[in-house]
Amino acid sequence: MNPPGINGHLNGIICINKPAGFTSFDVIAKMRGILRLKRLGHAGTLDPMATGVLPVFAGRATKACGILPDNDKVYEAGFELGLVSDTYDISGNITASGSYAVIGKQDIITALDKYEGEIMQKPPMYSAVQVNGRRLYDLARQGIEIERESRRVTVYGIELLSYNPELGRGRLEISCSKGTYVRSVIHDMGQDLGCGAVMTDLIRTKACGFSLEDCTSLEKLQELASANIPADRYTYPIEKVFSYLPKLVLNEKQEKMYRNGRRLDMNRIDFNVPDAGKVRVCGADGHFIGTAVIINELAELRADKNFDVK
Repeated sequence: MNPPGINGHLNGIICINKPAGFTSFDVIAKMRGILRLKRLGHAGTLDPMATGVLPVFAGRATKACGILPDNDKVYEAGFELGLVSDTYDISGNITASGSYAVIGKQDIITALDKYEGEIMQKPPMYSAVQVNGRRLYDLARQGIEIERESRRVTVYGIELLSYNPELGRGRLEISCSKGTYVRSVIHDMGQDLGCGAVMTDLIRTKACGFSLEDCTSLEKLQELASANIPADRYTYPIEKVFSYLPKLVLNEKQEKMYRNGRRLDMNRIDFNVPDAGKVRVCGADGHFIGTAVIINELAELRADKNFDVK
């Protein structure tokens, strides 16, 4: 049960523009203190050096963390050629260097083409990936490097936003699936160019359907708390992340049966979306209840996740 306070019954999503130097878990810990809430979770871990969109789920919305329909991300990243680091970014130990004097903008664009589409990517040693129950970054800090299995990820698009050939520095925009390491893309690009490359900064501009424009800061949340004002103004309804699903509205009788765990006969429901599969379910008053699955061959509606409790 949540502790008492002005946000004690908060249910929804607060998007934070994560500051540099904070881990995603640091943000959650800070928000627990600000909001006086225990039941918080986040979607899409960000490295400490990264900034940008971090959706934080409060109250019953935490049940959505593991079933988010949109896990795609968009990042803007800075890079510097001529360096290689053990972390693949500028914060790590520089392990090698090379000349980028002959490398031009088109060389970088050509090298990046290789990383668009569905690719196999090996996670860096300095990452939160677990192997045999141990975090890779824990092993890396002990000077241990182990073999990592490559994972299938999708890079929907890479654009070179700018490049300064004199400094060997530039910026990229990368749209990708969950689990993609942008610094690995930059590291691998540097290896292909023969000079090395490190990531210098990372901004997540979009995640789970939210953008930077949807975000607030920890400072603003603290200001509200200090003034004893609830955080509702920065809270998005749980339904927002499922808005892409067809909407199915139940009548009062059906709603009562549904809330009691009954499977409903689709032939008795006013809904005409052929082969809909998954839907978002609303009560007779239009209030979002949760998600459900339509078993077409049985013409049944089965509850998936309920977020509304009456």
